[in-house]
Amino acid sequence: AQGENGVDGRAIRVGTRRSQLARIQTDSVVMMLRELYPDVRFEIVAMSTTGDRILDTALSKIGEKSLFTKELESALERNEVDLVVHSLKDLPTCLPPGFTIGAVCKRENPLDAVVFHPKNCGKTLSLLPEKSVIGTSSLRRAAQLKKKFPHLEFRDIRGNLNTRLKKLDEKEDFSAIILAAAGLKRMGWENRIGQV
Repeated sequence: AQGENGVDGRAIRVGTRRSQLARIQTDSVVMMLRELYPDVRFEIVAMSTTGDRILDTALSKIGEKSLFTKELESALERNEVDLVVHSLKDLPTCLPPGFTIGAVCKRENPLDAVVFHPKNCGKTLSLLPEKSVIGTSSLRRAAQLKKKFPHLEFRDIRGNLNTRLKKLDEKEDFSAIILAAAGLKRMGWENRIGQV
């Protein structure tokens, strides 16, 4: 029963991952909900997921489904949260029984972005030297780009956006990394996009 303040007089608890980007996305969803329901209180509950904790293994090799959603789904089942906010790409193909997608927000920029190591500023992927290493955690991105840029090597890079950018900037392991343009925009780092 939803009352003026939320569910049975308490705040609506919104589950999310702990990463800065997840929090930014969740905050924007909660802002939209507050505009629609100004009398309802919302409380954000941030938690860590399997995908957030296992950072030394490629996502495709972990062999686990729902890497970034399972803990949040469990919290929803245990009634510890009332709804959760996910990136659609993190959702499993088939939702668990009893779960539904309640809303899909307007899509942000759908493009992939290249962020170059500082020594490669002003270049494009086609101008990078043979065997330059490009970091990505996405099999899709690696497969698409390998076909178009066969002179490049693609290696897994894990971690949140802050961690990946730090790995790029502070080490010589990667010539560039591939990230979602939408995530960079949400974090206020559009200026780091060297190519889309």
